[in-house]
Amino acid sequence: QVQLVESGGGLVQPGGSLRLSCAASGSTFSINIMGWYRQTPGKERELVAHITSGGSTNYADSVKGRFTISRDNTKNTGYLQMNSLQPEDTAVYYCMCNARIGLSAPYKYLQFWGQGTLVTVSS
Repeated sequence: QVQLVESGGGLVQPGGSLRLSCAASGSTFSINIMGWYRQTPGKERELVAHITSGGSTNYADSVKGRFTISRDNTKNTGYLQMNSLQPEDTAVYYCMCNARIGLSAPYKYLQFWGQGTLVTVSS
């Protein structure tokens, strides 16, 4: 299994920046895709950004040009750099990963989620 722990959320003024981190731990796992999602009360969880093990990225239109997703495969850690934050970016941000579990075939391919970290953008 894989445990994901997010950090870096908090209160920031409009136009400000935050950097979220997601540390993965466990045993005998290999992460393919890491991603960030966000959710506000009464709305469905939505994709913010994905990054593959090879470094390919995908962003929601609403964050393109402002947010940057990255990962350090040696540390099993993902990051989300958020710049030019706006009040509409206020949400709980969740880290997600698709991981391969096991030392050898047959592997398990599972999805894991962190507990979420709150980002509040307000003056």
